Amino acid sequence: MVGMVFLSEGIQKFLFPAIRGAGRFAKIGLPEPEFLGYFVGGFEVFCGLLILLGLLTRLAAIPTLIIMLVAISTTKTQVLADEGFWAMMHGSRTDWAMLLGSIFLIIRGSGKWALDHLLFPKKRY
Repeated sequence: MVGMVFLSEGIQKFLFPAIRGAGRFAKIGLPEPEFLGYFVGGFEVFCGLLILLGLLTRLAAIPTLIIMLVAISTTKTQVLADEGFWAMMHGSRTDWAMLLGSIFLIIRGSGKWALDHLLFPKKRY
């Protein structure tokens, strides 16, 4: 699920930059929103694909963890301030799932049917 969500969100940053990429980053006040939209979108697509394939899973989950930490800190803290704790928790349920999913993948790695296990059978990825 983590890989699919990141792949989908990354593609949307390219398809709908005004609402999912640069436009959203500009709205929340991030610097260089045009660059960041494509940069983050590229990482989401690339890492999402790696996670889906089970290839370099632990390594691919590190950028997804960072993306989620930044997403929660830049978008959900304002919701917390404006609307309160429960509104923030409701609005960030996917963010928390992706954050915890990324942490799980970093700790546990890929499953036994992943490309990691076919290509590197003696290593634990």
